[in-house]
Amino acid sequence: MIKKITALVLLFVSTITLAQEKVLLRLNYEKGESYTMDMKMNQVMGAGLMTNKMNIVMNQKITSVTGDLYNATVKFDRMTMDMSQGGMNVSYDSSKKESELDEAGKVMKTRMDPTLKTIISMKGNNLGEVLESKAEPNIPGAGDYANESSVVYPKHKVAVGDTWTMSKSKNGLDMNFEYKVKSIEANNVVLEIGGKVAGIGEGDIKGSMNIDRKSGVPIKSNIDMTIKVQGQDLITNMTVTFTKN
Repeated sequence: MIKKITALVLLFVSTITLAQEKVLLRLNYEKGESYTMDMKMNQVMGAGLMTNKMNIVMNQKITSVTGDLYNATVKFDRMTMDMSQGGMNVSYDSSKKESELDEAGKVMKTRMDPTLKTIISMKGNNLGEVLESKAEPNIPGAGDYANESSVVYPKHKVAVGDTWTMSKSKNGLDMNFEYKVKSIEANNVVLEIGGKVAGIGEGDIKGSMNIDRKSGVPIKSNIDMTIKVQGQDLITNMTVTFTKN
């Protein structure tokens, strides 16, 4: 009986300790590390009025780490797009030769080739904030792909159930995210994502994120946004994975 009571007490104590465990979320990059970012996005507006399926693969190399700051270079590896709007269909794959594309794909290739050849230099801190970014050559909009902070970590430690917020604006939309710690595991920290969208459209955000506990890198995030724009629902699903090379 005493052994059973002792076992129950130890189980209770260990459960309470785990629930109270706190972690300090930080990007712990090391010089010379490289990562592959794979972003998949699916969009549908109205009853198929517009559909867009896009996949972008980029490579990020950490060139230096000094204290809480890091520098990195980002290069495009591949982009694919399948878009349909108003009876017009566009299919594009950057890995294909021009002769393998249809006319719409060739037009898209002409537009996207300069962007895909750019090298983006960025500076950030270990909270996940991008402080500077520069694209060479300076193609308008090219740097936006690498300037997407999926999360900015709080300055304090967090435990299961803790929340914090982050806001950003893009293309007339104000996105207000709320992150909640769902679980703290041996290797990962799992977050629930919620939030609201305002501006030229209004809607909701929901999703999840897995963070590698040691490196602080968000290894996978999945975000769904439903936004009402000009009376139509724009549904966007975005999945981003980071893999260390």
